[in-house]
Amino acid sequence: MFTRLSLRLRIFLFFGLLALGGAALAAGALWFGWSRTAGGTSPAPFVTAFLIFAFLNSGLALGVWLLFDENVAKPIDRLAADLRLRAHAGVEAKVDRDAARYLGDLAPAAEAVSTTLTTSVLDSAAHVARETERLQAETLRLTALLTEIPVAMILVNPAHEIVLYDGQAADLLSRITPPRLKAPLTDYFDPTSLSAAQSDMAKTQQEVSFTAEDPHRRMSFSARLKPLEAEGYMMILEVDQTVRRPAGSRPLVYDFGLLQVSDPPAIQDSRLSDLCLVAFDTETTGLFPAKDDVVQIGAVRILKGGIVAGETFDSFVDPGRPIPPDSTRIHHITDADVAGAPDFVTAGRAFHTFAKDAVLVAHNAPFDLAFLRRAETDMGVAWDHPVLDTVLLSAVVFGTTEVHTLDALCDRLGIVIPPDLRHSALGDAQATAEVVVKLIPLLAGKGLNTFGDVIRETRKHGRLLEDLNDTVPG
Repeated sequence: MFTRLSLRLRIFLFFGLLALGGAALAAGALWFGWSRTAGGTSPAPFVTAFLIFAFLNSGLALGVWLLFDENVAKPIDRLAADLRLRAHAGVEAKVDRDAARYLGDLAPAAEAVSTTLTTSVLDSAAHVARETERLQAETLRLTALLTEIPVAMILVNPAHEIVLYDGQAADLLSRITPPRLKAPLTDYFDPTSLSAAQSDMAKTQQEVSFTAEDPHRRMSFSARLKPLEAEGYMMILEVDQTVRRPAGSRPLVYDFGLLQVSDPPAIQDSRLSDLCLVAFDTETTGLFPAKDDVVQIGAVRILKGGIVAGETFDSFVDPGRPIPPDSTRIHHITDADVAGAPDFVTAGRAFHTFAKDAVLVAHNAPFDLAFLRRAETDMGVAWDHPVLDTVLLSAVVFGTTEVHTLDALCDRLGIVIPPDLRHSALGDAQATAEVVVKLIPLLAGKGLNTFGDVIRETRKHGRLLEDLNDTVPG
């Protein structure tokens, strides 16, 4: 039981026990002395002496604990956090020797070990970086080659989920809804004709041609399904060459790990690194969800513990009223920017589709989700996604005494937010995504691997923010 308590709380309880033990011994000694005096002696002087001793003894214990907490317990927690940053997040966190000056040789020894390990890791990372650069160059060449072919290509796994799409497929899918890895094809194409083509392909094991339509049957595309020798199949769509984008305008997006399909565990038993996350942020007309309105929504998708390049949601929102100058000074969004933008109901529905089947991630999530949940009825959707809050995740990793603003977290984790993107919805969503990607291995290093593990731990910090996961056991 006590091993689950924080180091500082355990030390406080230790000093509290010393104070109680000293008071108990003093009470016993005074009682023994009084019992040996003449029978008519009043116990009042002994009681007074005990109360004075108990007060002074408690004050002494409290004073010594404050000194110990400030000069030993806090520096140990800070040193442990710095070492975890180096070990699990790859952040060059410098050991604060001045803060740990009363820990003897512990801080210099920890810095020496971590520096040696970091040097070894950097050597390996340099080799990996060279190989990654080579692979990226090959990917760019492949992307350029595919762009010259007048078709859009989508790789699909046996569960009919998107595993790969090229730039032309991304442009085509964007006409329906933003492209997403692991999204079911039925999010983009009418299931009637699609299912018939899939059934024919499965029976014949041959390429099948058909006409694909979007779910609302407003657009149609000449399409083919081609089975692969391994898992899954290709979906090939004819592209109007007059609207094709130039080479390199969109990356080739893929995750071949998605070809392996298995039944996912319950959300509370799922590893954070296996979940699909959507980090998002809103910019608003003010700080009160009950009466203010959203003017911008930005979001970034995270899959398998990494940010998916190109899979973003960015939309201005027309609040239907003038934006206050005080708010514009913060996020720089003007009435001209939102003129002609979709209203909140329309933008919210589009974002709901983008975040389908994902865990929502936000910094101070109750604020942003309050706007979305207020408009649930008008949108006709339910904002019942599982939620992770980077404020609470930071408290779990770094302790409640640290500062947990987004700027402080980015500084601590070595994340740079370009000044022109700070306080824009997409810029802050990107920063939040980078933060959670670096926090996941730090949480795993503390033995918190699954979503349920993390939620149970964050609920201990409910005094900071409310928990929004009503359906997750705790």
